[in-house]
Amino acid sequence: MLELSRELKERFPDLRVLAFQIRGVRVERRSAELEEFKKGLIEEVREKHDLEGLKDDPLFRAYRDFFWRVGIDPTKNRPAGEALVRRVLRGKLLPTINTLVDAYNLASLKTGVPLAAFDGEKLVGRLLMRFAEGGEKFLGIGMERPIKLGGGEVVISDGEKLVAIYPYRDSDETKVTLSTRNVVMLVCGVPGVGEGILKMAKEDAVNFITRFCGGKVID
Repeated sequence: MLELSRELKERFPDLRVLAFQIRGVRVERRSAELEEFKKGLIEEVREKHDLEGLKDDPLFRAYRDFFWRVGIDPTKNRPAGEALVRRVLRGKLLPTINTLVDAYNLASLKTGVPLAAFDGEKLVGRLLMRFAEGGEKFLGIGMERPIKLGGGEVVISDGEKLVAIYPYRDSDETKVTLSTRNVVMLVCGVPGVGEGILKMAKEDAVNFITRFCGGKVID
C-alpha cells in the first residue's frame, strides 16, 4: 500500500508510517453525535496540555525536528497534531469539514500524531514516499493554485501524481469528500516516534472513523 524509496530509508532509517484502508464508509457533512463527542475530547486535551508546555513535549519536538531536517519551518507550518492542540488551547473551535475528516482530526488531537487520508478511488497504483524532484507541481487542500517544488521535499506520489507533502499537506485532488466510500489512511511517523505510539493513533483513528462513518478496516 505504501513503499518508502531507498534514498528516504537511507537518510531516515527509523522513519515509520502505518498505512491501512477503511472501505465502505459513509461520509456526511455533519453529525450531532460527533459534535458532542468532539466537545468532550477537547476538554480532555485542555486538561492534559497547556500552551507553555507544548514546546517541551517530546512528541511534538520530534515532529518539529523532522520538519527542520526536511526544510519546513515548523513555526510557520505546524505539525498537524500540535496545530490542533494549540488551536483548542487558545479557545478556538475545531473546523467542521465532514464526519470522516473530523473523526480523524480528533484522533490526531488526542494523540498528537498527524494523520493523512486519501479517497481510495482517486489513487492510481501504489503509494511511494520519496524525495521530490525539482519542478514537480503540487496543489494542496486550500491552495488557490499549484506550487512548484524546489526538490528534496518529502512527498508521497501514486502512479500518476503527487498526493501529499509529508507530513503536513494533502492533495486537493485526492481529498476525502461526501462521495468518498473507500479511504486510504496514513499514520505519519517521524524519527524518534516509536511504532507503539503510531499504533495507538491508528487504533483511535479506526475507532472514531468507524463509529461515525462505518466501514471495514483492511490493513
